[in-house]
Amino acid sequence: MDFLEKYNYWINSEYFDEETKKELESIKDDKGEIEDRFHKDLTFGTAGLRGKIGAGTNRMNRYTVSLATQGLANTIKKRGKEAMERGVAIAYDVRHFSKEFSKIAARVLAANGIKVYLFDDIRPTPLLSYTIRELNTISGIVITASHNPKDYNGYKVYWEEGSQILDDVAVEILNNINDIGDFSNINIIDFEEGIGRGLIQYIGKEIDDKYVEEIKGLRISDDIDRGIRIVYTPLNGTGNELVRRVLRERGFTQVYVVKEQEKPDPDFTTVGYPNPEDVKAFEYAKNYGKEKDADILIATDPDCDRVACMVKNHEGEYVFLNGNQTGALLVDYILSNRAEKGDVPGNGAIVKSIVTGDLSKTIAEDYNITTIETLTGFKHICGKANEFDRTKEHTFIFGYEESIGYVYSTIVRDKDGVISSMLIAEMAAYYKKKGITLLERVEELYEKYGYYLDKLISLVLEGVEGQERIKRIMNSFRSFPITTIEDMKLIKTIDYLKDQTGNPKSDVLKYLFDDGSWYAIRPSGTEPKIKIYIYSKGKNRELAEHKIKCIEKATIERIESIK
Repeated sequence: MDFLEKYNYWINSEYFDEETKKELESIKDDKGEIEDRFHKDLTFGTAGLRGKIGAGTNRMNRYTVSLATQGLANTIKKRGKEAMERGVAIAYDVRHFSKEFSKIAARVLAANGIKVYLFDDIRPTPLLSYTIRELNTISGIVITASHNPKDYNGYKVYWEEGSQILDDVAVEILNNINDIGDFSNINIIDFEEGIGRGLIQYIGKEIDDKYVEEIKGLRISDDIDRGIRIVYTPLNGTGNELVRRVLRERGFTQVYVVKEQEKPDPDFTTVGYPNPEDVKAFEYAKNYGKEKDADILIATDPDCDRVACMVKNHEGEYVFLNGNQTGALLVDYILSNRAEKGDVPGNGAIVKSIVTGDLSKTIAEDYNITTIETLTGFKHICGKANEFDRTKEHTFIFGYEESIGYVYSTIVRDKDGVISSMLIAEMAAYYKKKGITLLERVEELYEKYGYYLDKLISLVLEGVEGQERIKRIMNSFRSFPITTIEDMKLIKTIDYLKDQTGNPKSDVLKYLFDDGSWYAIRPSGTEPKIKIYIYSKGKNRELAEHKIKCIEKATIERIESIK
């Protein structure tokens, strides 16, 4: 069916509820909107689903959620009774319809005879990963759109190791979804019936308690200034209770929460775009920081898997540390302290994404620690932790990517804003006791290892036309790479579609220059964006900053020439 036929099917079929039909009737004269909603099915990828909330096949709604869940249920049923009894853990965030979508998923799974463990309220995404491992479930689902704008929601699927599904399971689920055919072939029962039959079980505080205790066991040092002044904002998301609890139980006595952003708010009224990677998300926290004379500000995104921080400088202003800087600081903090205790594993490994900076790699080399690069996304980063469990080739120490996602150790197989918030606070308190700030520590690292600077450019290109332009941009860079930028000469091109590195194939291009600088370009996997990651290396800040500007100018000029 073409998009108009799909639209008319949804309007006329008895299967779809009246509210959905009313929403679709309201756009009957807007062909462009109809096309955007129905020109394709919302793609089930290796992270599941993510899209705008609304009626249509290319939207997040009760029908696309139930269809995906039936595909997951069929995948689990093929693994037999034991897998069905192990069941699926489900968590959800603060977004519009997150609770409703989690219940729909539970109802579909229960209708297929699969046990469900559903959290009794909102929870951070990393707790879902922990819970899968704690309860030994076969799979997990979290309803979240992470840091996307308020009109988005998503559906992420995890497998038994506690990490997000990789291509093999994703393709199997997708094939099962395609085999379902009509929406009417989806099995679903009443929620209360699922509870009554023992197929749906609520879980809560008992899991929280175990998670918090294990996180506290990950502390690096107790030689810290627990009086450090911290302002924390959950950005109206799921981090509020558990981040504050971990900080409190670690002994931090001066933690102040941004009141306007403390409680759940699916509209993210005070912040708009709830991504702490964007310094604008810190506006309220900065005001609180100045009022409380805070040393650091910490913000987690709505599902609390990402975390960012700002640090007060000597002029009393707050300076943002980006993901590359924070990741390098954490690698240095973890390895230097563990080295003092003689606790660095001989086969240890740091895992980072291919678009993450190289400062941490240089630091790790000082401690004879291997750095392994994976494709973007923690499904790949923590996939290495799963691989190490099997092969024993390495001990997973720390994983991170430049987009403010970090995880330490292996109790969680995903980026974890709760663990990372504790470590950032602890690290800042450790250096405060030594009389320096995190800003001063990162400068010490630059002086020792070289100035590794970076810039991320995200260009939003929405709709069908935007998708087509992104394809043309990637084709241009792939066919005609920029070979010289000022005095930087291209020495290597990596096309991840050609599987040159042992990673799965991916639409990413990376260009390395003879001075250690490089840039990469890729379409976003979750948003209508194309991203350019620019990295420079210089003997001083001025030179490194100049190289960033040169690479940016050359790449943007090329992109603007492609209409």
